Formats: sequence, structure tokens, C-alpha cells
Amino acid sequence: MTMPLMLAAVALAQAVATVPPVRAVAPAVTARAATPAALAVPPDPWATQDPADSLYRAARRALNRNDYNGAAALFHAIPRRYPRSAYAGDALYWEAFALYRAGGSENLRSARARLADQERRYAAAGTRASGDAATLAARIDGALAQGGDAEASARVRATAQGTATATTRATAQAGACPDVDDDDDPRVAALNALLQMDAENALPILKRVLARRDPCAVGLRRKAVFLVSQKKGPETEAILLDAVRNDPDPEVRQQAVFWLSQVDSDRTAVLLDSLLRSSTDREIQEKALFALSQHKSARAGEALRGYVQRADAPTELREQAIFWLGQRRSEETAAFLRDMYARLTEPQLREKIIFSLSQQRSADNARWLLERARDQSEDLELRKQALFWAGQGGVPIADLVAIYDQMPDREMREQLIFVYSQRKDAAAIDKLFAIARSDPDRELRKRAIFWLGQSKDPRVAQFLSDLINEP
Repeated sequence: MTMPLMLAAVALAQAVATVPPVRAVAPAVTARAATPAALAVPPDPWATQDPADSLYRAARRALNRNDYNGAAALFHAIPRRYPRSAYAGDALYWEAFALYRAGGSENLRSARARLADQERRYAAAGTRASGDAATLAARIDGALAQGGDAEASARVRATAQGTATATTRATAQAGACPDVDDDDDPRVAALNALLQMDAENALPILKRVLARRDPCAVGLRRKAVFLVSQKKGPETEAILLDAVRNDPDPEVRQQAVFWLSQVDSDRTAVLLDSLLRSSTDREIQEKALFALSQHKSARAGEALRGYVQRADAPTELREQAIFWLGQRRSEETAAFLRDMYARLTEPQLREKIIFSLSQQRSADNARWLLERARDQSEDLELRKQALFWAGQGGVPIADLVAIYDQMPDREMREQLIFVYSQRKDAAAIDKLFAIARSDPDRELRKRAIFWLGQSKDPRVAQFLSDLINEP
């Protein structure tokens, strides 16, 4: 038996015997909704001999099934009936939490009063020591302030003003600083509440937070950058740009660039372009490229095109610019990339253009990709890339089939055979049949037979059987 026929026999066995693999079913994951305070699920009961244990269990069950009024009543009963219970201090927190979730001005005022009771009577309670009570108080004050409560508004402003004041090194070392990943620090909650109820007065305070350079300020500045971005306006751009240029923390600078991308204006695009050109920080440059890619303005597209043309810019960053341009689907962008291909010499950049154009499915791009594949003056690897992405990019299978006999070099024909194997079209399988049966190149016949063996087309098994049994 000749080698192609032996290969056909192996391929036939694969085609007949292959059973589609059983797909593993991922376990269901239930995502808990984001909660308005750091601690939102009461801990498991821990004092089984405590007289309030059964009450705590009942209250916990009610809260976990979102029966907020019922949970509040049950938690309220614990310190009232068993003031010395191990559960009493934290029960006031959980009552306040349930009332907060129930909503309504009366419930909010009652919730704030319960936290004040906890501070007065159970200062050592775990939910106070952890800071959860302070965070919840800030959230409640913010909700009350938005409803017009003057006392709550004053508390929010006082906390926010305090956040803008630098702490001492000793305070920072004592552990009073917010963790850099803590979204529920009461100071951050107060800043957020102030921004929602009085954005104009919040921005000056946020600017002072961003100006802090004490050891405790890094986490607060990272949060402040986000909060500034939520207030749309000309001052927002200036504050974020100042953070990009002057903040000593790299994450603050990178986040400021990212949030600039969400301010969609020509002025922001100009600022980002300036930042991209002037910064020597690689991370900032990458973030600026991404930020420009998120802008839909013509000015942002112009900035990306300008960067691609910069021969003095790092090749890796120019590759990123080409990639992001490829996501801006327009004939203008495609024409620019096709023109740049002829002007560039770096293989990495040319390869990125081939990929980007393959993502913008159009007749012009399909024709251009096939021209690159046929052009024998091109680098062979780039021709193979163009052919592969032409196949992936929706070039009509008839066009791909037609060029097989026009390819004089074996490597390009091998690439075409692989491209046919990746298409689901019947015409692609037909072409593989023809190659496997009659191509004058024995190695190419073997290649076609191999890929037919991987196909799920129902005709393949019979074709391979007939091929084996031919006289």
C-alpha cells in the first residue's frame, strides 16, 4: 500500500471512530449582588449557649432571605432583651443594616440612631472595630443628605473635609490608613456621598485629596481619581491630567489616563495625544493609546494614525496603535492601513496591519489580502499570514479555491490546504477531495488526506474508503 493510501486508511479510522467529546459542564456560579457596605452577611452563630442565640439565628435567616423589616425587628430584640449577650453589640449594626436596605427616610433615621446606640453602649463590638459601622454610617448619611437632611449633610461634609486633610506619619503607621483596595472605607463613602449630593463642592475637596502626599493618602487618591471622573465637565479633564503628570503613585497615574478615556470630547483627545507624545512612561503611553481607542471622535483617530507613522516611536507601541485602529471599522481607516503597509518595512507592523484588515470584512480588504498572498515579491511568512487571515476573515471560498493552481510554491499551497480545512464550506471539502485524489505533488496529497481525517463532513468517510479501494 502506498504512503498516501496508508495515510488515507488512518484518516478513515479517525473519521469513523471519532466521537464528539463530551463537553464539561461548568458548575453554576451565583454572583451575589454588590452590597452597600463592607460587611453584608451576618457571620455564622458563634455562641450556642448564649440566651440570644436562637433570636440571632432567626434574624440572620430573615436577613438572608431579604426580609429586611422582619430582620430589623428580630435584631432589635436582642440588645433590648439580652443586653449582656455576646450578640448584642453587633445586633445593633445588623438592625441598622436591615433598616438601610429597607429604605425610606424613617428607616434611615432609625438606622443612624442604632449605630449611635452601638457607639455609645458597645464601642468594642466587632463591627465597630472593623470599621464596618463607620462605613455604614457614611452610606446612611449620604442617603439622608440626598433627601434633604441638614444634619446628615453636615456630617458628610465634615467627614469629606477631614479626608482632604493629611494625616501624620504616626497615624499612618498605626493602621488608620484606608487599604488601597478598600472600596468601603468610610472616608471614601463620604466623598462619594458628597459627590452625589453636591458635585460642585465635592470637586475642590477631591482636588485637595489628590494633592496629599502623606503616607496615608495613596489609597484615597486612587479612589479620588475615580470619583472625579464621575463629574463630567471641563474641570474634570484638568484634574485628571494633573494627576497623570504629577502623582507619584504609578497606579494613580494609570487610572487617571483610563478615566480620561471616558471623557469623550475633542479636548480630551488632544490632551491624550499630547500625553502620548510627551510621556516617557511606557505604562502611561499604553494607557493613552487605549484611551484614544475608546474615543469615537475624528481627533482621536487622527492621533492614532499619527502615532503609527512615527518612525521614532517604539515598534511595540506602534503595533498597539495599529491594532486599536483596526477596531475603528471604517473605509477611511482601512484605506489608511493599506497605504501604510506599502510604506512600512518592519515585518511586525506589516503583520499587524494584515490582521487588523482581516477584522474589517469588506470586498476591498479581501481583495487586498489575496493580492498580498499572491505577490511573490513579498516575504513568504507575510504571504502565509495574509492567506490565513483571508480565510478567517470571510473571503469567499470560491476566491480561495481559485488561487490554488495559481500558487507555484509548495509552502503557499500547503497553507491553502490548511485554510480549506478551517472552513465549513462544502466547496472547501470538495477542493480537499480533488487535491487528495489528483494533485501531482505526493506530499500535498498526504496533507489534504490528513486534514480530511480531521473533518466532520459526513462525506469524508466514504471518500477515504473509495480512495483506499481504488485499483
